Amino acid sequence: MSDDKPLQSVKFPGAATEIQSLQIARLDSRSPDFNQRLDDLLAWDSVSDRRVEAAVGDIIAEVRSHGDEAIVALTNRFDRRKVATIAELEISADQLAAALDTIPTADREALEAAAKRIRDYHGHQKQESWQYREADGTVLGQKISPLDRVGIYVPGGKASYPSSVLMNAIPAVVAGVAEIIMVVPAPDGQINPLVLAAAAIAGVHRVFTLGGAQAIAALAYGTESVPRVDKIVGPGNIYVATAKRAVFGQVGLDMVAGPSEILVFCDGKTDPDWIAMDLFSQAEHDEDAQSLLLCPDPVYLDRVLASMERLLPDMERSAIIRQSLSRRGALIRVQGMDDAVALINRIAPEHLELSVSEPETLLPAIRHAGAIFLGRHTAEALGDYCAGPNHVLPTSATARFSSPLGVYDFQKRSSVINCTPAAADRLGRVAARLARGESLSAHARSAEYRLKD
Repeated sequence: MSDDKPLQSVKFPGAATEIQSLQIARLDSRSPDFNQRLDDLLAWDSVSDRRVEAAVGDIIAEVRSHGDEAIVALTNRFDRRKVATIAELEISADQLAAALDTIPTADREALEAAAKRIRDYHGHQKQESWQYREADGTVLGQKISPLDRVGIYVPGGKASYPSSVLMNAIPAVVAGVAEIIMVVPAPDGQINPLVLAAAAIAGVHRVFTLGGAQAIAALAYGTESVPRVDKIVGPGNIYVATAKRAVFGQVGLDMVAGPSEILVFCDGKTDPDWIAMDLFSQAEHDEDAQSLLLCPDPVYLDRVLASMERLLPDMERSAIIRQSLSRRGALIRVQGMDDAVALINRIAPEHLELSVSEPETLLPAIRHAGAIFLGRHTAEALGDYCAGPNHVLPTSATARFSSPLGVYDFQKRSSVINCTPAAADRLGRVAARLARGESLSAHARSAEYRLKD
């Protein structure tokens, strides 16, 4: 079977009809056109077009000018609501507690178990202030402080994500953030009670049912009712991403996330159904998600494709999965471990599964990946919900320079310097010399005033 073409159809024993072919790219790293085909596959322009930018600019200007009034009007327009005041858009603490009390016991236990693991993991990330004293008595150090107030955007369009509430809010709580404001759209006035229950468990302070660019503008600039925050975290659609870019500098941002991604490297010895479902797990997010499989064995790639064809019809989001795989998915034949590692670092995936024997031996060579899942039994889905590490990860190859969301995103650092008279004399002479070399005489004289002679 060619490694350059998709399977046309598969018929399984006992099947009454032929299953519709799954169109997915087949690449071979030995092919002359491989690099170009891979670049085309990976290309993702998360920058919005002028129409979106103009619409977002108008929304931000409206919120800045008219505050609560604009928020109410825009929410009624885009989320098909019929509210008169912004007070109707805020979820009270009693409502959060009620949601927690009324969801099924099994759901509550699952949320609480996930929250505990996330809290425990992020507790290891918390940084503390430190100082050291030099021989002449000078004290140098760093003061670690939590942010005062942060905003958390939780998507609520095609799907709702209580797991995202936990992943965004709990690190902020661990960091010591004084106030956490959550915004989540409620189209037609509907919201998943699990999202509200997760907010109660995580320790969110205030919740507004706002979405889109107007929610980002409200958090960035504040209104009469929505507090202005210091940083906004959480993913959203293209309007949310564009708004986050527009307000950066006014507030801090976690990242501007692109579509979900998974890259699996398998040695051909894992159950192909497992790998097929791992690829589905990201493809089902949306049509732009990307699922890639690397393997040196072309026969195994065929087996995974056969599993995908067989399993896909039973998926609740089969149409989204099919479109995602046909647009941005690929089964890629590699030449071995070294070739696979080179491609992994080139792709810099959001999620990386190393479904191989002794995956720990590959770990030192992996330089670029948001989250790394080692071994055949470590499904990426565990990281999405309850393993402990954060599922807010760099996408679109930004793992080359970015990290997962963590406690450190909700802390800031201040340098601490305390000079003794002796140090002021010693360091002042150095500073004055360098300042005069830069023609900054006030700097030099400021240091020289404190010299001993």
